[in-house]
Amino acid sequence: MSIRPPPAYWTLSPEDAARAVEAGAGGLTTAEAERRLAEIGPNEVRRGPRASRLRVLWRQIKSPLVLLLVFAAVASAVTGEWSDAAIVGAILVASIGVGYRREYRAETAIGALLDRIQVTALVLRDGAARAIPLREVVPGDVVELSAGSLIPGDGVLLDATELYVNDAVLTGESFPVAKHVGAVAAAAPLRERTGCVYFGTNVRSGSARAVVVATGPATAFGATAATLATQAPETELERGLRRFGLLLLGTMFVMVTVVFAIHTMMGHPPVETLLFSIALAVGLSPELLPAIVGVNLSRAAQALSELGVLVRRLNAIENLGSMDVLCTDKTGTLTEGVASVGGAYDAAGRPSDEVMDLAALNAALTAGLANPIDAALAEVHRCDGSAVRKLAEVPYDFMRKRISIAVARGGATILVTKGAFSHVLEVCTRLADGRPLDDDARAALVARYDAWCADGVRVIAVATRPLEPRARYGFADEADLAFAGFVTFLDRVKPDVPATIAELATLGVRVKLISGDSQLVARHVAAAVGVPAARVLTGPALDQLTDIALVRAAPEVDVFAEVDPNHKERILRALRRAGSVVGFFGDGVNDAPAMHAADVSISVDSAVDVAKATADMVLVDKRLDVIARGIREGRRTFANTLKYVLTTTSANLGNMVSMAVASLVLPFLPLTAGQVLLNNFLSDIPAIGIAGDRVDPELVAVPRRWDLRLIGRFMIEFGLLSSAFDALTFVVLHHGFGGGASAFRTGWFVESLFTELAIALVVRTRRRAWRSRPSGTLAWSSAAVAILAFALPYLPFAHALGFVPVPFGMMAAILGITAAYVVASELLKGWFYRRP
Repeated sequence: MSIRPPPAYWTLSPEDAARAVEAGAGGLTTAEAERRLAEIGPNEVRRGPRASRLRVLWRQIKSPLVLLLVFAAVASAVTGEWSDAAIVGAILVASIGVGYRREYRAETAIGALLDRIQVTALVLRDGAARAIPLREVVPGDVVELSAGSLIPGDGVLLDATELYVNDAVLTGESFPVAKHVGAVAAAAPLRERTGCVYFGTNVRSGSARAVVVATGPATAFGATAATLATQAPETELERGLRRFGLLLLGTMFVMVTVVFAIHTMMGHPPVETLLFSIALAVGLSPELLPAIVGVNLSRAAQALSELGVLVRRLNAIENLGSMDVLCTDKTGTLTEGVASVGGAYDAAGRPSDEVMDLAALNAALTAGLANPIDAALAEVHRCDGSAVRKLAEVPYDFMRKRISIAVARGGATILVTKGAFSHVLEVCTRLADGRPLDDDARAALVARYDAWCADGVRVIAVATRPLEPRARYGFADEADLAFAGFVTFLDRVKPDVPATIAELATLGVRVKLISGDSQLVARHVAAAVGVPAARVLTGPALDQLTDIALVRAAPEVDVFAEVDPNHKERILRALRRAGSVVGFFGDGVNDAPAMHAADVSISVDSAVDVAKATADMVLVDKRLDVIARGIREGRRTFANTLKYVLTTTSANLGNMVSMAVASLVLPFLPLTAGQVLLNNFLSDIPAIGIAGDRVDPELVAVPRRWDLRLIGRFMIEFGLLSSAFDALTFVVLHHGFGGGASAFRTGWFVESLFTELAIALVVRTRRRAWRSRPSGTLAWSSAAVAILAFALPYLPFAHALGFVPVPFGMMAAILGITAAYVVASELLKGWFYRRP
């Protein structure tokens, strides 16, 4: 068969479409599906290519800082400065090697984690329905769809029952689109091809079967993927790094321009001045920051995987740490998620076998959205299917909140409806015994329902009506129903949830309950788990609020009840606009809009496909306590990333400013370009250890945000302190010991390296440095580089680097200046963090 989609397949009848892709009534055989998969390749569009060594290496090489180093090496070689060229070249190779090794290991680890998250499709293979990974779907597969299904390929509908599909990813439509079997004109645009379904969209309600005609890049999604606005919103980490990068870029540009201009006007050699200016720019930049961030996030992702949290989007880890509001559903998260039937009752509250029969019949014949209510009914009451024949299904959706089944039973045709109490009651006009449903009768039903809800009992309603036999039934038949009775369910609160919510509160995270259940049930559960429920905002009340009013109200409300998917999305957006970093924990098709709106979205491995595909993180088990542990991991990641930023920028800024100023005073450059780059490279070696450094408990206790103002203030104040001690070093070396350029450069190189190593150990903690133990990697690598710095002037190859042996008195003075710098840094740190 041809692997290309049939031309204008939307004009084909279901039978012709199936023939065009050689699909049988029972789907494909396993052998044929495997042959087609080998020929056409995996059914993937959005996921980027697997990490390869060449791709990771290219990402290292194309860095602007690396390109600067390449330019510096070439310029040095062209001008005959072979020692500088060799130093720059060696640093270039070493920098690329370190970054490559760290990033490739991180990419490989994350790829392995992502492989553990499987989105599946239900297809017919060898005549039987089978769940297979979405990437294994091929043209010719017959897929079965229901609410929550992620559509695994472009396809033509074979049959459909009240099918509504969310096509927003392709068409931008705000509301689900009704789909039905049938061909359309060849000129019909994608949004009007109602007999087709498309890869990447999802079923909102109803059920269907479709034959797949295109997969992967051949789909409509694949053809336009590069232009779709589906990129996840910028995380706090990404936003902070972008702003920080702009700040550094501006500082580097000003410094390089000023230094180069002044040196040129002073008559210094242009090439030497240019190389020195480039070295200052590279020296100022934290060139290992991408590697540090990557290693931090990779390490955190692996740690989270050991807790049962699979990370789909790495940068969301930092958002998890910054999160101060967690919105969650009720069922399965706060409660056990196992609904057990309490009983069935008629309209008067008396136990009723007839109501149980009707509810169980509806549940047994439902072919759409699987749910725990139907499973619980099937467990306690078996229906005799031989006495009834299903005629049609009016499927559940999250606006009507009810499902109806038309059946032929005992020579009559009836409609059996079950669903949320208020949504069933609104289409009822009488009671089962024939009495009209007047205001008094309605009030009695509502009072009975409220009494159950106040005790935390979940209640659904059942209603019926006779029907005239005909070919098609739909939403319009849900009218003039007779209220049959109630079915009650119990879903107990998980015993560990109250302690977990209390733990989240100590971490500065406020839990908000968002539920489609009645406000009485929601309030009862909230009170049982420790979520404040003094104020409850319901869906109907939320409809009366403007977006601005909701932004003011949402932060003060902890329980939202009787809400639909659009309400959830509005709530999440309002909380974000109010300044919170918001997480959402959901697992249903109705949760997808809210998950898109959240800063960090969390789902579970048992969730519907669209929820797993949307989530930033997927939990192996639906346990709230795992999120608390994940929050701590996210905060450790943020803390270690910030350590590197603060350490390198404060030390680098001070050293580079000092050298820039000294270069204008001395008759020679304080360091050659190669020595500047070597100093920067050696000081960055211990920085790799920061990724796995220990984090003080107080840095994990509360949410922390990326504060560019704090970083800028820290950089300036500690940079000025570093410059002050550099000035002291300048005086001591130039006036105290004299000597030529080589001796001065050697002493300044060693002092700069010592102070950069020392400041890393000082500012990595807000405590006194001796009260916070660094990781072994950071401590030992710092010690090793310090020993190398001390010994470097006396090594045989030191002359090639421009160094000479210096008197031990000079080395003792350098050690004394370094010790004084450590004490001053400790004093400044205490003053800095005590200020508001």
